[in-house]
Amino acid sequence: MPKRTDIHKVLIIGSGPIIIGQACEFDYSGTQACKALRKLGYEIVLVNSNPATIMTDPETADVTYIEPLNVERLEQIIAKERPDALLPNLGGQSGLNLCAELNKAGVLDKYNVKVIGVQVDAIERGEDRVEFKEAMDKLGIEMARSEVAYSVEDGLAIADKLGYPVVLRPAYTMGGAGGGLVYNKEELKSVIARGLQASLVGQVLVEESILGWEELELEIVRDAEGNMITVCFIENIDPLGVHTGDSFCSAPMLTISEECQKRLQEQAYKIVDSVQVIGGTNVQFAHDPVSDRIVVIEINPRTSRSSALASKATGFPIALVSAMLAAGLTLKDIPCGKYGTLDKYVPDGDYVVIKFARWAFEKFKGVEDKLGTQMRAVGEVMSIGKTYKEAFQKAIRSLEIGRSGLGHAKNFDTLTKDQLLQQLVTPSSERHFLMYEALRKGATIEEIFELTKVKPYFIEQMKELVDEEEELLTYKGGLPADELLISAKKDGFSDKYISQILEIPEEEIRNRRIALGVEEAWEGVHVSGTEDRAYYYSTYNALDKNPVSTEKPKIMILGGGPNRIGQGIEFDYCCVHASLALKKMGFETIIVNCNPETVSTDYDTSDKLYFEPLTLEDVLSIYKKEQPVGVIAQFGGQTPLNLAADLEKNGVKILGTAPSVIDLAEDRDLFRAMMEKLEIPMPESGMATTVEEAIAIAEKIGYPVMVRPSYVLGGRGMEVVYDEESMVGYMKAAVGVTPDRPILIDRFLNHAMECEADAISDGTNAFVPAVMEHIELAGVHSGDSACILPSEHISEKNLETIKEYTRKIAEEMHVKGLMNMQYAIEGDKVYVLEANPRASRTVPLVSKVCNIRMVPLATEIITAELTGKPSPVPALKEKAIPYYGVKEAAFPFNMFQEVDPVLGPEMRSTGEVLGLSASYGEAFCKAQEAVQAKLPLSGTLLISVNRKDKAEVVEVAKAFAENGFRILATKHTYQLISEAGIPAEQVKKLCEGRPNVLDLITNGKIDIVVNSPVGKDSVHDDSYLRKAAIKAKIPYHTTIAAARAAAEGIHYIKNHECSEVKSLQELHKEIHDK
Repeated sequence: MPKRTDIHKVLIIGSGPIIIGQACEFDYSGTQACKALRKLGYEIVLVNSNPATIMTDPETADVTYIEPLNVERLEQIIAKERPDALLPNLGGQSGLNLCAELNKAGVLDKYNVKVIGVQVDAIERGEDRVEFKEAMDKLGIEMARSEVAYSVEDGLAIADKLGYPVVLRPAYTMGGAGGGLVYNKEELKSVIARGLQASLVGQVLVEESILGWEELELEIVRDAEGNMITVCFIENIDPLGVHTGDSFCSAPMLTISEECQKRLQEQAYKIVDSVQVIGGTNVQFAHDPVSDRIVVIEINPRTSRSSALASKATGFPIALVSAMLAAGLTLKDIPCGKYGTLDKYVPDGDYVVIKFARWAFEKFKGVEDKLGTQMRAVGEVMSIGKTYKEAFQKAIRSLEIGRSGLGHAKNFDTLTKDQLLQQLVTPSSERHFLMYEALRKGATIEEIFELTKVKPYFIEQMKELVDEEEELLTYKGGLPADELLISAKKDGFSDKYISQILEIPEEEIRNRRIALGVEEAWEGVHVSGTEDRAYYYSTYNALDKNPVSTEKPKIMILGGGPNRIGQGIEFDYCCVHASLALKKMGFETIIVNCNPETVSTDYDTSDKLYFEPLTLEDVLSIYKKEQPVGVIAQFGGQTPLNLAADLEKNGVKILGTAPSVIDLAEDRDLFRAMMEKLEIPMPESGMATTVEEAIAIAEKIGYPVMVRPSYVLGGRGMEVVYDEESMVGYMKAAVGVTPDRPILIDRFLNHAMECEADAISDGTNAFVPAVMEHIELAGVHSGDSACILPSEHISEKNLETIKEYTRKIAEEMHVKGLMNMQYAIEGDKVYVLEANPRASRTVPLVSKVCNIRMVPLATEIITAELTGKPSPVPALKEKAIPYYGVKEAAFPFNMFQEVDPVLGPEMRSTGEVLGLSASYGEAFCKAQEAVQAKLPLSGTLLISVNRKDKAEVVEVAKAFAENGFRILATKHTYQLISEAGIPAEQVKKLCEGRPNVLDLITNGKIDIVVNSPVGKDSVHDDSYLRKAAIKAKIPYHTTIAAARAAAEGIHYIKNHECSEVKSLQELHKEIHDK
């Protein structure tokens, strides 16, 4: 079938900010769809609220809207752009839900928009638990026994019938949000109440527990003629009971019989055919190895996290093909060098792919590290090897959690067998590391299987690795026997791990194995739908099949590895842009990365992709093979920077800012000396390695102080300390953070405005496109603070100072490429907080708001020594930007019910959104709306603040009163407000009797909460207020600064008509020279 000619303009909905359960795999699928559809000649309109993605770049679609994802905003866009069709199945759960809501609201019919790729009723059949069950019954496909509850009472009655434990699944949610496994009536009551609230339609499925069964997934692609292929069979190695997003998985299935795989495929085809999805669908099954029962768990009629994994595991670009199929092509129409046409595709790779998740439990105090049916992972890695053992060990060293192998994690090797088995009772992020030590201590395969229900095959493989390691350990202090070293390398043991357990330098291992002729070889994974494109993985178990070209000079870009809090998609954005820019300049580009969710691991982002861990061993092997003229390390966040110095020692040419300069910026003493030389002020500070030193320094500087370990990204281990007692506590806890590196102590700037500037520097000149002003005051991590760009409240004089300081520092440090500077303004004096001579997480934000291609410009500077081109910096002119962008962070607190959602110096947001408008107030409101915290224009405000904020509380209360809000306040806050003559009513705190504030929030009597935490000095914890606000989905502000911004925003919206939506391309046309 040819492409559809009845549609010309297609609207694509993105997935919004990155949250747990919905990460950058949708940036990858959306970007691919834009590529495919534009190639077919369609005009693309893209809507997404996330500024950090490649997909919201003005070049990706024809028209780009960075707007909140809700029905009102989309109706404005549809009315203005008049698209013929909407493609909703590439924007994750957000895209699907929004499509269903637009349909219900009648917007699609009103503007005559056709939905392509997936029918609206199919979304309902896939997502609505009742409809899905009815559809399965018709097809004669078994599901777990279950019934739907619309109230807590229903739930209790159903659970009694099925027998506990039962699993609760709310309809229309993702990442298992609001659901869970419950063992008794009390648990059921609290979880089901949360679930009914989380569901779009107020229904929760109560189903029998099939814990411990095998969880198996199939990725199916179907076209308009009903042809279907199975792209990938995925086996979850962790059994049912752990969310698939947290499960450790393999592709292909390693322990499932051919006959069983056939049955799964037949059922999957029946389901996908009945739902009539065009494009990719993920179908999840459970299989009981004892009774051989197969039940279908759920389907996702859209590209998902699993489809990103399946794409990268097999080389079949699901999102790209899905978009082409949605446009009317069929599988027979798409040619492929390997299969002729895609309808003949079969998954036939002779390698093993492993996916392992990355968590962030250390960021959330009070959260238990345990895995269940609600997703907890913030990122993942994928590794490819010839054998299960090789792929598994490669996955572990890809994670970047300071482990090069499975053994000796934390203190696990000091525990007894019984203690280890005890810890295996509940699944946790440490499960496989615990299993390894338990096997070393003599636990049997049977014992571990009983506790974990991980299949014996996988435990046996692990046991063989343990035995091999024990044999290596007999050679401690020297090199192992040659044949043992060779077999260890074939089983995936890394050079670094062998060197750690034998206590000899890594270099000795490397030199010995090279002398023995044991070196990495590479094999290609063919990309389906292309003539002969491939990407490569390394193995020690095969001959090298990796052709190297020598036509053009090559440059290698090191990627950012797995997503995590503090290092997310922004760094992937930088790597992708660097690769595209280098291609234009005539270089051959090589990307090394191991994150399956991203655009950088898409086969055509670079000329050659290595799907490999970012470790010294793997990168050096590739360097030796490819012989690039240089390596770029400044775009992938902390990951490549940690490697840069070691690579340089091994003769690798690092382009751009020298690794020694990056070290200089991290070394507080050297950096301070440099600031003194340049006469640039910094907050007073000191370094301490013992409790006594720390107390002495803090007394000299004066409390409060900010303490943190050196060399971290995302503010890990940072805290504001108010007194000696807390300082002692911090120092005791901080021992393990960085053994040979001291703790840094700085004077905490009180009530200071924090701001940052990104700069492009060529070593002698630096250009600052705009200064970003943080809404939250100093002390909140820059990644978590809302920020305004260009700034609104900084004086001209201070802006000039900031730009001048940035230029001076860039010049003094000889920064070549990008850098990010953090400043604080206290009482009209600008202080430097830190310098980061590398790409930072604000690069995509500044690039989009200011319409400046920061990464391509930086790439030109970095390669100038090779190309001899003059620097682009002197020609850059400051522009007047006639609108504002407000960035707001998206937090995972709704997934971590037990965490107090207070902001501090440790970063805890997973993603971000951007609000754009000609007015700062409206831009702030839009940003709040985009993180699902739409500000009310009237109603009741609850205000309760700590002593430190008493001074400014009156001003905030006054602003809300003028906006017509009814004000409720707790005792001390109430006294202050009423003394100032502002009408308010007093309410009780939790400890003061009832009815209290918690009752009011729970009963929905409050529309917005302003509550700054009381801090450690209070007897009564007030975190319940903030947790209750999240539960009730009420906008809440934990800082006076944010509350002030909210009042300003509400005031603006009440007094002005809602401005028309403008695309990024239109806004960019308004920018003019100063």
